[in-house]
Amino acid sequence: MNSNQKSVQVWDIFIRVFHWSLVVSFIIAYLTSEEKSEIHIYAGYTVLGLIIFRVIWGFWGTKYAKFGEFLTPHSQIVLYVKSLFSKRPKHYIGHNPLGGWMVIAMLFNLFMVSYSGLKILALKHGEGPLAIQMQSISPIAVAQAQDDIEQYLVKEKDEVSEDYWEELHEKYTNIMLILIGLHLAGVVVSSVVHKENLIKTMVTGKKTVNK
Repeated sequence: MNSNQKSVQVWDIFIRVFHWSLVVSFIIAYLTSEEKSEIHIYAGYTVLGLIIFRVIWGFWGTKYAKFGEFLTPHSQIVLYVKSLFSKRPKHYIGHNPLGGWMVIAMLFNLFMVSYSGLKILALKHGEGPLAIQMQSISPIAVAQAQDDIEQYLVKEKDEVSEDYWEELHEKYTNIMLILIGLHLAGVVVSSVVHKENLIKTMVTGKKTVNK
């Protein structure tokens, strides 16, 4: 780093832990998705918990973590893309306009993957937060609760089939894989164009910028 440059703390520790925890959790969930397993279920719960945290941190977190800092109008996205083909591409300390909206797209898709997974868990196995939980206080109460659960599951299956949610789960998982590919491509392009190591930045949280 020369005298005309300075180190800036961009990503706080919570964002970095969130990012790498999400990477690991999604990979585990994806690799264990062929059959119902405790590992897959808990990995899914972890992903959902991380999404909830990121949304909260997007409003009350540090400067570059806030949605208001990196969600820009469509016009800014167009200008940024055009600048990539110029001699002096526009540089952003935090997320660039494309990267910012990619964050939203990935969070939304991950939520849909998680929610559809919870629906499948409730419909097929009667488990999870979307299923009626039975709390026994007496044999009569247990029998009544079991009847309620059965009626609930039958109603749910009539309204929306298991196949629908399984297809939706698979659909958003595949979309997520495409978004991950685009995200990685964006990291490579941005690293080359702006001459910065974005992977290292997500580890250290710091960027070197011109004064």
